[in-house]
Amino acid sequence: MTTIKKIFLTGLCLVLITVMVGANGLNLNSLGSRALAMGGAFVGLADDFSAAFWNPAGMAQFTKKTFGIYGADLIPSMTYNLSMGPLTLVNAETENKNYLAGMAAYYHPVNDFLVAGVSLYMPSGLGANWTGSDFSLLTAGQAYKWESKVGMVTVAPGFGIKVNDKLKIGATLNINYAVFDLFTHAGDELFDMGQQSINLTGWGFGATIGALYKATDRFSVGASLRLPTKVKFSGTTEIQNLSLLGQVPTSPLFGAQISNTTDTEATVTWPFWMGIGLAFKPLDNLTLTADFHYTDWKSIDVIDLDFTDQYWRLITAQNESDKFSFLWQSVSQIRFGGEYVFGKNIAVRAGYYWDPSPAPDKTMNVLLPSFDFNVFTFGFGYTTAGLTIDVGFECLMGKDRDVDPYPTFIDAENMSGLYTMKIFVPTISVNYGW
Repeated sequence: MTTIKKIFLTGLCLVLITVMVGANGLNLNSLGSRALAMGGAFVGLADDFSAAFWNPAGMAQFTKKTFGIYGADLIPSMTYNLSMGPLTLVNAETENKNYLAGMAAYYHPVNDFLVAGVSLYMPSGLGANWTGSDFSLLTAGQAYKWESKVGMVTVAPGFGIKVNDKLKIGATLNINYAVFDLFTHAGDELFDMGQQSINLTGWGFGATIGALYKATDRFSVGASLRLPTKVKFSGTTEIQNLSLLGQVPTSPLFGAQISNTTDTEATVTWPFWMGIGLAFKPLDNLTLTADFHYTDWKSIDVIDLDFTDQYWRLITAQNESDKFSFLWQSVSQIRFGGEYVFGKNIAVRAGYYWDPSPAPDKTMNVLLPSFDFNVFTFGFGYTTAGLTIDVGFECLMGKDRDVDPYPTFIDAENMSGLYTMKIFVPTISVNYGW
């Protein structure tokens, strides 16, 4: 694969992970300490302040004004090793970083049938931070920054309607703002083009709709749909030494140096997500939940880049590095959770889910670490006088990925090598109703 295509593939991959609410890798998809501690199997329950994220129909269950706030600290640990026979080219471990995410929501019963609400949450707030010197054998002996910082904030006004004693429906409008910063090396072992950076921000609008049916006091079923959404990104891309390629003609007699920087735009459509959930109370103090989640990642095929600078366009068009194929597959998750309440005040919770990677080896690299995860969750809660405090923990154990060059060194779009990943997520929520 050409140098410039390799550079921009990494950048656009990072655009994607800022908006993948349903994806794995460094992007988690559990909000609210109670829901997280129950394995994220919450679509068929959705009875606390995180309802707007899981199933907006759950908003109709509120009978009091309710405010909740949630905070999470995502702590990833990733290693990357690249060897050629007995020679180790890279032996790297991500630097210790804390990536914060959170949610805040307020719900207001308008009458006996309608509840209005608004939520603000971060479905993504992660990244990777490598020591540049660990990659010096791949970067002409220089220690460049290998770092990504990604995040997205969603504002979701919505409503829940109590159709009757059994059926509830709801919806939110999702206003998304995404941002990321990326630093990596531009070039290869033979031609060093210096530090490369890409800085993009974008807005997108979507919606989530849901339904919740409570057949009996002990059994409920829910469904939630997050519709496909387009985000239009804009910003700048810079390659430190791109001007070394020489001059471009500006007139019959004079030329100008190729610019190191260009304005960049991209439109990313992230896919349809569906969740179906069950909640069952076999005992008065015991609640069991199970969810099926589906994300149509197969809908992501080719992403086009648009550079303002016409010479950047010419350079990338010659080798089709202005188009990228991700070859992702749609994935499904099965989630399980449980909660047992001691008396009326103390609850203990646990859960599990399997989170498969949508990305093939062909698109794996150190700034888009996608893994198959075994995810174990647990936590507890305490309630008194309208105030609830929940604590949850999520442990994501990534399956090691040993990635071969694909299909040949020349046109590979990945970074071959051995990857490992673990993520630990402590969380806390505070919820008050009055």
